[in-house]
Amino acid sequence: MQEWEETIARRRVLVTGHTGFTGSWLCLWLHMLGCKISGLSLAPNTTPSLYELLAADDFIDSHIQDIRDASATAKIIKDVEPDCIIHLAAQPLVRASYSDPITTFSTNVMGTAHVLEAARNCKPVKSLVCVTTDKVYQNKEWIWPYRETDTLGGKDPYSASKSATEMVVETYRQALNPHGNNFAMASARGGNIIGGGDWAEDRIVPDFVRAVTDKNELVLRNPEATRPWQHVLALVQGYLMLTAHLLEDRENAEGAWNFGPRNNEAASVRTLVEGFSKHWERPRIDFQVSEYHEAHFLALDSTKARSELNWSPPWAFDDVLRETAQWYAAVLGGDRSAIEACREQLNAYRTGLNS
Repeated sequence: MQEWEETIARRRVLVTGHTGFTGSWLCLWLHMLGCKISGLSLAPNTTPSLYELLAADDFIDSHIQDIRDASATAKIIKDVEPDCIIHLAAQPLVRASYSDPITTFSTNVMGTAHVLEAARNCKPVKSLVCVTTDKVYQNKEWIWPYRETDTLGGKDPYSASKSATEMVVETYRQALNPHGNNFAMASARGGNIIGGGDWAEDRIVPDFVRAVTDKNELVLRNPEATRPWQHVLALVQGYLMLTAHLLEDRENAEGAWNFGPRNNEAASVRTLVEGFSKHWERPRIDFQVSEYHEAHFLALDSTKARSELNWSPPWAFDDVLRETAQWYAAVLGGDRSAIEACREQLNAYRTGLNS
């Protein structure tokens, strides 16, 4: 077990958005650390869902609730009395934000404010990590990776909502939290996550998997757009390390943190799809131009996390593609159950942290 894992082990942890793709992987890792896990989220919204395949209700005190309901959110957090909160709950899709911007803003901005306000009035809470996105930055379409000190912004409803979320977090941290129980707080800006068990709409890997299994065409918008792709476990590792850092060294841990690929690498959508095809099979592909605004260049500078947290995910880009493809091939092919495949990959990933 890593030192930072020891810091978190056996604590009471509340995960918002626990029924989602990232939340499911996060809760499995926390379960391996012996934590008492509670969850606050909407019900799983995909079929299949990784949360249900993991039978996660067996090891999570699950509360199905919308964080837009302030009083219900406050009651759950008061009853759970967590030591740590990792806030993932959000409307996470760019294209969905165009069709329903009000839900996007109300969930991502006001929902976060409800969680922070409830935590501020819950004495046992010692730390909170708010997960936002790499898209919080004012995108200038330059080739250089964005740093935590760069200007925030957002041209689409999703990016704007997440940028506004960062402002809410900073307002609570500096102005409001000192008038509550004054817990340690940070935001985590992660890159584009891929990994086994994601079945969301309008995301590259799930769309690829559906195209292969259903023998349909894969529609790709803006194939030359670059993104900071990384495995879901790299981000989960970052969220957990940041939680431990908040508990141990608040002064140096609070604020914003980027979590992006090693060497600030970014790869195009085309490169991702062709690389993924090497490890599984290649569907028929229809290249199109998106009708919505999407950033072309996007990369993160994670120097701060690598130097101050010693965050160093063990898997390179091709490893991420291979592990993700193998997860889907094994589970969909019936060679592994989802829980077996997840445990196997999580154990391999944690072993890689020691090498």
